[in-house]
Amino acid sequence: MINLNQYKALTFDCYGTLIDWENGILGVLKPLLRVHNTNLNNEQILEIFAEFEAELEKGEYIKYREVLKRVVQKFGERFGFEPTADELNSLADSIQHWLPFPDTVDALRALKQKFKLVIISNVDDDLFAFSAKHLEVEFDRIITAEQVKSYKPSLNNFRFAIERINLPLEQILHVAASLYHDIVTAKSLGISTVWVNRRADQNRVYITGSAVSQPDLEVPDLKTLAALVSPK
Repeated sequence: MINLNQYKALTFDCYGTLIDWENGILGVLKPLLRVHNTNLNNEQILEIFAEFEAELEKGEYIKYREVLKRVVQKFGERFGFEPTADELNSLADSIQHWLPFPDTVDALRALKQKFKLVIISNVDDDLFAFSAKHLEVEFDRIITAEQVKSYKPSLNNFRFAIERINLPLEQILHVAASLYHDIVTAKSLGISTVWVNRRADQNRVYITGSAVSQPDLEVPDLKTLAALVSPK
């Protein structure tokens, strides 16, 4: 067990860790696909989404709003339909309605009493601004893909964040749900990591790319993480 009290800053992935992005994605893509006579189960939709998203984020940088637009276009190409203009924008437009997991806000408020809180997210500034309202805490730093012009798991995003946080690596702890996007890269730079394995009780694997890494701590949710921290 790591000593959580040695850290001064907690860096967080947002979507999948703080915000329930799976239900956000499914809330848009499931009815969209049904309209176009394409019947896929939830896991199939999420796996295909992850495939398309990773492919688009590996190329030359484009804003995340455009990534999501092209993800919808790729669904159309694969399943033989032409999305309307509104459908192409539907994923990005829906982010403002994506909600935190039930434990997120209270856990962040508790952790804020002891740590600096930092976001490192594969998103645009304006899209995260919608989510920030739902998260209800003031973050000390917000690092987005738009600022860095690259997407995790790129080292660039973490190096950019480390520079802005301006603390020794041993005082930074990264908290994330994705091994692929976050845990592997953070550990490669010498940052301690917490894997928020929200699928642990469902015996389901995460759909955000394949990766193998050993986090320093695994928790099922943020409530558990907050409970492990000694009072200020």
